[in-house]
Amino acid sequence: MSLHIVVIGAGIVGASTALELQRDGHRVTLVEPGQPGGPQAASFGNGAWLSPASVVPMSMPGLWKKVPGYLMDPLGPLTIRWTALPALAPWLLRFIAAGATVPKVEATARALKALLADAPERHAALAAEAGLADLVERKGLLYAYPDRAAFEAEALAWRLRRDNGIVWRELDGPALKAFEPTLHPRYSFGALVEAGAHCVDPGAYVAGLVAFAESRGLTRIEAAATGFDIVGGRLQAVRTAKGSVPCDRAVIAAGVHSKALAAEAGDKVSLASERGYHVVVAAPESGPHLPVMPSDGKMANTPTRAGLRASGQVELAAVTAAPNWKRADVLLDHLLNTYPGLPRQVPEARLSRWLGHRPSTPDGVPVIGQASACTDIVHAFGHGHVGLASGPITGRLVADIIAGRPPERDIRPYAAARFRR
Repeated sequence: MSLHIVVIGAGIVGASTALELQRDGHRVTLVEPGQPGGPQAASFGNGAWLSPASVVPMSMPGLWKKVPGYLMDPLGPLTIRWTALPALAPWLLRFIAAGATVPKVEATARALKALLADAPERHAALAAEAGLADLVERKGLLYAYPDRAAFEAEALAWRLRRDNGIVWRELDGPALKAFEPTLHPRYSFGALVEAGAHCVDPGAYVAGLVAFAESRGLTRIEAAATGFDIVGGRLQAVRTAKGSVPCDRAVIAAGVHSKALAAEAGDKVSLASERGYHVVVAAPESGPHLPVMPSDGKMANTPTRAGLRASGQVELAAVTAAPNWKRADVLLDHLLNTYPGLPRQVPEARLSRWLGHRPSTPDGVPVIGQASACTDIVHAFGHGHVGLASGPITGRLVADIIAGRPPERDIRPYAAARFRR
């Protein structure tokens, strides 16, 4: 049965969902206040990794001991602005609890594996179908360490990867130097995940997917969604800043802005902005031939069309809080110290900086499934650090739910009901 479905949000999840719904023969309207693929979206500025290995949650055992340090260090890899602490306290308590024990993080890793295991293959197929094959490169992903001891210090993280099917090749000493000669000599051990891939221009990729959907009949409304008209438990319309859009079903894929919409659909979810930064060095004199994550920086160093991008950092603060561009400069400093072939002073004209909002749940697992107050509304948000990689499978799961088919993956771990506990 063909339905009219409104997808709220034109990031990678919304774009993938729109295409999957079109594949099922539905008429789709996409509601997004900005341009698809634009800098307002988390999809624009992320690390660009398409990694099956991203099953390790942010919250791990022992994290609670580090929280005081996070509060004191405004430029650390994870920081919390004091002014946001009262509003963030419930999320933070859930965040710490989510990683309190090894069994908890094992369950999270299994839930993420279901979304990530075949992410490179799904993206390669989707990009090829949309005429965007040149935007997805399957060269692998490299984790770089000062030595084997530093790698072994992250034994739990790598055990979670291994338990969830991740295979890696170890590069020790000269082997690492031969494989990635641009790295600083202080790195003498690497773990190469050959199944990984990356996107060389995430913004253009999302924009291209939406344009492809438009060529197949998608209608796009440039406005913010503000709520729903629900009568007797059935959806009548999606309200937007430009008026109501009558429809049969709706999908909430609005990233960090999904929380209020989910509440109107009957689900109080715990969702916060993990504010992330990036810096791009245009026309770099040196840099890796594939994406690298140095262990001492915990940031993605990714070759993109625009230049060498360093992305990372987690800043817990209000969505409306002003950027702290010193955090982007931390990324730049680390980038320059990682690749000796880069100049010590990069001209400002060759630098670009960005701040975006990862829509993050405390347990690092997205919210996917029917809304409590109206099953005509489907949640598809809260992907945190794995949004780009898991966009295509999320779109497929949403299409399965709306079609009444058994979902391609078990969706129970992603239910909004877990926040009632």
